[in-house]
Amino acid sequence: MRQFITIAINAFMELVRQPVFLLLMTSSAVFIVFLATPYYFAFGDEPKLVKNSALAVMLLAGLLSAVLSSSASLAREIRSGTALAVLSKPVGRATFILAKYAGLIAALAVLTYVNCLAVLIASRMSFDVYGSTDLNALWIFLGSLVLAYGVAGFADYFLRQPFVSFAVVAVVAMVSVAAVVIFQFTTQRQSLYEAAQVDWRLIPASVLILMALCILAALALASSTRLDMIPTLAICSAFFLLGLMSDYLFGRASEQGSLWATVLYTLTPNWQLFWVADLLETGKTGFPWAYVGKALIYVVCYVGALLSVAVLLFDDRELS
Repeated sequence: MRQFITIAINAFMELVRQPVFLLLMTSSAVFIVFLATPYYFAFGDEPKLVKNSALAVMLLAGLLSAVLSSSASLAREIRSGTALAVLSKPVGRATFILAKYAGLIAALAVLTYVNCLAVLIASRMSFDVYGSTDLNALWIFLGSLVLAYGVAGFADYFLRQPFVSFAVVAVVAMVSVAAVVIFQFTTQRQSLYEAAQVDWRLIPASVLILMALCILAALALASSTRLDMIPTLAICSAFFLLGLMSDYLFGRASEQGSLWATVLYTLTPNWQLFWVADLLETGKTGFPWAYVGKALIYVVCYVGALLSVAVLLFDDRELS
């Protein structure tokens, strides 16, 4: 167990020290908040458009981060010989793979947390044609990022702390403070007669997206046992697109009793199960957390199968 925890922590720290991770986290959060600033003239559907677009950016950023992080965590270590050095110790290959996956999920959770705060801020900033851009919230959010980078630069120059990992911690802390300040101390007019409110239902929606990223991360890790980053990205992208069309490609034929369609429909993850943006516009004030629990069971089973495949692929991989 100690080896598992040590490898997982090292994998997490290695991932958050990657400049691409910091860049992806910052750029995706900034773009999500930017989506709530322009005028859309969408006939009253501006808040819906902002929420859907923000959740889509969160999912895409998670997909890229899962592929890049898994390649950096496993494929590069296999190529450089670091994995062989670790496995020369009393560490099993299954433990090594599972610990790498735990570190990868922890890094994705940090990315999703920052993007979730950005989505909540964007939902609070959204407005229709009778409203106006919430410049106060925008400047508070951007100021928090500038302050986070400034603190990281100060720590790097004067305290000899690694800039990237310190910046990740600073961004998480400053964006959290900015979200509290925006929610509690600023006001926004969403429409002519209605004040803007934070849509807290975006939190379970973001949790569902994190669950989808867990499946993608397991697939990326399994691919990284044999392939480099570009082939892994191609496989994960094709897998993602196939899952988006699984209802159309296999669902109808499966309902008609086709055996091959049933098998493919079962093996292909249906990403629509994790996309509940349309539910946010049904007028319901609550969110069915029971559905999130059922989705969690599905994710655990699917991730378990993918990690089993990853362990099998890595078990006979030549590392020398």
